[in-house]
Amino acid sequence: MDQQAITAAYRRYAPVYDILFGPVFEPGRRRLVQALNCRPGEEVLEVGVGTGLSLRHYPRYARVTGIDLSPHMLARASLQVQRHDLRNVALMAMDVQRLSFPDASFDKVSALYVASVVPDPAVMMQELERVCRPGGEVVVVNHFTRSNGFASHIERSLAPLARSLGFRPLFPLDAFIGLTHLELTETTPVNAFGYWTLLRFRSRA
Repeated sequence: MDQQAITAAYRRYAPVYDILFGPVFEPGRRRLVQALNCRPGEEVLEVGVGTGLSLRHYPRYARVTGIDLSPHMLARASLQVQRHDLRNVALMAMDVQRLSFPDASFDKVSALYVASVVPDPAVMMQELERVCRPGGEVVVVNHFTRSNGFASHIERSLAPLARSLGFRPLFPLDAFIGLTHLELTETTPVNAFGYWTLLRFRSRA
């Protein structure tokens, strides 16, 4: 995966993303916001905010910053902000691998369906850890490779198409968890058939 391929893929996805992935990913979005358990006044960062489908689920008393690499996806997210009058939300074009925020800027950090998209997931996790305050939480929702069964066969078949798809079909869970020094506190299946997984991490104080 590289940024050029990612930008091209999500330029294609932007007009139809909500139709293709809106309902099927909705349980994971709701579960992530629930897991964050935002408190009044907390600063929340969502990386890979995409078309902004998760934004209306955050409580209005939390201050949410959503970033994305794709200007086409952000344009759709802006419409969500306007449609739902989300005055607690700010959107920014930014690369999750090079966040411009100072260290320890956010109480909570979320990453929805983006870990298998970025060129270097290890760098992404380092950046999320860096901007999360001590004792704060990072919550990730993503698909991870199945070790066997029909889904595993499909993932292997799709792997050569990763650049065109805009994500890695082969994405092992154990390898991803090993990329961070954050403390893993929860692993929960989400969405249809539990194919996607919610991971909750705590930033060490």
